[in-house]
Amino acid sequence: MTFNPMEEKGIAIDKQLRSWHDTTLKPFNKTKVDCYTRTRQILMNGIEIEAWNFKHNFARISSDEKVNQFLADTKRIEDAQQTTVNWYTPSDQSVLETTLGYEQVAVDLTAWMAQNEPDEYVKETFDFGLLEDFDHLYRYSQWAYMEHGISPNDIVQGQTDVILGRPTQNHHNDNKIRLRKHYDKQTASPQTKVNIYTLVSGEQQTHNYYAEHGMEYGNQCIRETYAEIKDVEEEHVTMYESLIDPTESLYEKLLLHEFTEVCCYYNCMTDEKDERIKEIWSMFLDFEIGHLRVAAEIFKNKEKRDPEEVIGNKIVLPCRFLSQKEYVSQVLRSQIQKRLTKDKGYTNLCELPEDWGSYKVQKEVGKEGAPTENVIRVIAAAKGRDLVVADDSLKNEQVKLLEKGLETKALAPDTVKPEELLEMHKNEEIMHECK
Repeated sequence: MTFNPMEEKGIAIDKQLRSWHDTTLKPFNKTKVDCYTRTRQILMNGIEIEAWNFKHNFARISSDEKVNQFLADTKRIEDAQQTTVNWYTPSDQSVLETTLGYEQVAVDLTAWMAQNEPDEYVKETFDFGLLEDFDHLYRYSQWAYMEHGISPNDIVQGQTDVILGRPTQNHHNDNKIRLRKHYDKQTASPQTKVNIYTLVSGEQQTHNYYAEHGMEYGNQCIRETYAEIKDVEEEHVTMYESLIDPTESLYEKLLLHEFTEVCCYYNCMTDEKDERIKEIWSMFLDFEIGHLRVAAEIFKNKEKRDPEEVIGNKIVLPCRFLSQKEYVSQVLRSQIQKRLTKDKGYTNLCELPEDWGSYKVQKEVGKEGAPTENVIRVIAAAKGRDLVVADDSLKNEQVKLLEKGLETKALAPDTVKPEELLEMHKNEEIMHECK
């Protein structure tokens, strides 16, 4: 991989304005689109919103007129790019269908990053968050079936398993415990920096989507499920952003934001199967190279340093979307019982102290029940059991996984216990035998 974005010309910023017709393009067909075209579209929507937000916050504290002019120009361009990307979503794709896409992004993106992350501590953090998003996909899949009658494979297309992970009710922590050790900006690789900047963007946009759309259902149980999982996404943003070295200057962060966008668009362009959408990834890659070149000049002038000290001299791949079933299953089997410690480390469920800070949080937020547990009871009442899409070997381990991963302290009153889940599965087997 020899692509060095600093050696590419890109498209100059003053050539990047587009008409409304060119900005709002035809949506994809939700029944024909490749699932990973959808995940790229969802991720890049989040990447653009993060870039836009960062630049607005930077502009509010910057007194340098030339920097502010660059921020002003590119904020508008980033906003138009976000419109193009987000408007690919078709109007007939329901909120829950889109949500399954968001969780497929989280699962397969995080799994890819974990396997391509050189920092072992960062990798461990990715693996930890992976099992939480994996469980969210399972919980939302139950509602998608109950509300719209769709199989999760209508969205994930068999590329991502749908089965319980670390139970969502156990994701609620004292948010101070979510804080992690940050990387050292002097020694961390560009891959680590771009991975984290990308994942923060994706998790932030997931939170925002649930915050903006979860109330659109009339079903109170679904609304509460979105509220519960949105809370976890807030914790994820807190956790992943804490991995970033806080001593990075604003000019360094600006450089990293632009480099992250370049890397993501390059990755999308090289992997995209839809030729129409591939053209947009290619165009926006050229736009972002134009932004990066100016950001690099600003960095050099302000910091008196070579940008390659921060971003290296070659592209990195933060978002290659491929099926990650084998890796996710491995992490699920070995780490479902893992928990956070207050010293920014990790431990196992059986080693948690009695006064673990997250117990208090879980007891309070779940005292009237956990919506993500209630959905299993709802679908069991209608269908006889939960909805699982995985191979038989993993399906057969579901009860054992729940036994291993479910905390026995501070449980919500409507928690589906392992023995109940086992009974659901037995009932299904009896039904199949009768047929």
